[in-house]
Amino acid sequence: MAQVTVTIAGKTYRMACDDGQEEHLLGLASRLDQTIDQLRGVFGEIGDQRLTVMSAITVLDRMVETERRLDALTADLAEARAESDRMAEAHALLESRLADALLTTATRIESLAEALAGGKREG
Repeated sequence: MAQVTVTIAGKTYRMACDDGQEEHLLGLASRLDQTIDQLRGVFGEIGDQRLTVMSAITVLDRMVETERRLDALTADLAEARAESDRMAEAHALLESRLADALLTTATRIESLAEALAGGKREG
């Protein structure tokens, strides 16, 4: 198991993570630190614990909004897939009807051609 040292709100923490996840953990810590810095810029020095709680709530708010958007996109995708399936079925039905119409037309043309050929022989 890998270990990394992160700095959040001016404090250093040693953390364990899965091998290969070091950069990811460092990036997450950096984003949390930036969120705390932004809140500190807005609210000033209101205490580390309050800033940490406010940062957690801010991050969770972003996560909930992202989940909401993902759910909406998932619903849109399901709707698009259903529409695509309906269109594919309609396309297959039209192809079948067209094939039937072409077969009927070809049969009529053959019949007409035979009738014309027979009429020429008699004359």
